[in-house]
Amino acid sequence: MRTRVAKPGMNFEYLMWLFTRLSGVALILLAISGLVGAFIMGGRTQADLPAILRWTFFPNPNHVLTSEIPEIDQVWANLFWTTMQVLMIVFAGTHAWNGLRMILEDYVHSKKLRFGLRALIFILWVVSLAVAITLILTSY
Repeated sequence: MRTRVAKPGMNFEYLMWLFTRLSGVALILLAISGLVGAFIMGGRTQADLPAILRWTFFPNPNHVLTSEIPEIDQVWANLFWTTMQVLMIVFAGTHAWNGLRMILEDYVHSKKLRFGLRALIFILWVVSLAVAITLILTSY
């Protein structure tokens, strides 16, 4: 049985390995900034815990409509939080689809099947990101 040896230098596998580590850190930082933002904007005293957690992981003003926070549309629905949502979706989605691709690499040994599944994963990744970003940009 032959084993594959990774080629040194910059290649796709190394870049995706690096992206997985960096996107994990970025997701933690985005979640922390969402939580801090919710607390600063009054979520600590005017929203319940589920609303704060929904805001932390997907900062959408529709998640806090049932709270006592006045003027949600002006305070929480701005370009900064829209950008935070898009970044969260891009990092989380790409991180997850890359994980699925890595599982595929480990367990599928047929080259034709692996190529077909890679293409399917790529198409699903593009479609899911397009749908999610469209939903984010049209939800206000």
